[in-house]
Amino acid sequence: MEIALLVIVVVAALAFDFTNGFHDTANAMATSIASGALRPRIAVLISAVLNLLGAFLSIKVASTIASGIVDAGATSASVVFSGLVGAIVWNLITWYLGLPSSSSHALIGGVVGATLVAVGSRAVNVPGIVSDVLVPAAVAPVLAALVAAVATFIAYLAVRKVGAKRSRRGFRYGQIVSASLVSLAHGTNDAQKTMGVITLALIAGGTLAPNSHPPLWVIISAGSAIALGTYFGGWRVIRTVGTRLTEISTPQGFASETCASAVILASSHFGFPLSTTHVCAGGVVGAGIGRRHAQVQWGMAGRMVAGWLVTLPAAGAIGAFVAWSSGLVGGIVGVLVVAAATLAVAAGLYLASRRSAVGPDNINKVSLPQSTTGSEERAA
Repeated sequence: MEIALLVIVVVAALAFDFTNGFHDTANAMATSIASGALRPRIAVLISAVLNLLGAFLSIKVASTIASGIVDAGATSASVVFSGLVGAIVWNLITWYLGLPSSSSHALIGGVVGATLVAVGSRAVNVPGIVSDVLVPAAVAPVLAALVAAVATFIAYLAVRKVGAKRSRRGFRYGQIVSASLVSLAHGTNDAQKTMGVITLALIAGGTLAPNSHPPLWVIISAGSAIALGTYFGGWRVIRTVGTRLTEISTPQGFASETCASAVILASSHFGFPLSTTHVCAGGVVGAGIGRRHAQVQWGMAGRMVAGWLVTLPAAGAIGAFVAWSSGLVGGIVGVLVVAAATLAVAAGLYLASRRSAVGPDNINKVSLPQSTTGSEERAA
């Protein structure tokens, strides 16, 4: 029975990893697609490959998730499963709405909410959540926006000195490199979160010793799942980040992506489970601020930030409800009932999304009014 439950948890974790991949593809490739530096299908293919490679670069974030958020010795595989369901459902809801919310915070919120209901507050590492999750969540997007604003201003100084046509070609090639770096950084940070959750479940189930590192099969499967999800492309979220925050040109895309990749790789080095969504979206807003005559859509930015603030408690509430409801039935039967309900929710949201489908063929058709500067640049 315990083995069957662990298998279900691992499958749920990889399903979350898949949703993380297509939900967060926008982080790396939205600006490259919006600026025309990369074709949509080529962009998601590059991102998928580099997400897979990035999963093998570090395990520090995985260790933080496995032991720094909740007490693995006090939880169980069913609690981890409930947390995963909370994260999956929230990811699907925000994907349907086209909101670039944090998969990382959805996962952490779901696990914490389920733990609170099933075990109690004694099993939640509040200081660890504050220092490793909440503080970076507040600092990272602001830092990325400020650095991207300065970098964009410098990039347009180079455009004026070198000439629009020549510099635009150079920034296009540079943006391919910078977008690839974001994808690599995303793999080092986000794929590890699923590794950490699977490791947490294996420790809770007695399969691994406390404080164990993720086994090789966990690293390979988590990297593969996020890469596959990335290739499917979260087109609805890509459209929001690429066309609904600000008009994106190649110098802006290069600046925002370079700054975002630097912040994400630094956080992976120190083991912070940073939200790549927060960092990349902050970089896009900063790129709009740093360019003269560019229009930042503050209404959309405010809606996005509101989604960020709601993510932890919303995913936590879903995880808590799942833990409570599955506990009413009990055992593996309760887990299977929840799994079936989750599949039904996923199917319903997918069918609803087909009424206003967004894909690689129409990803850039809904955009902001073009600024004078952007028009002049393309004309050159």
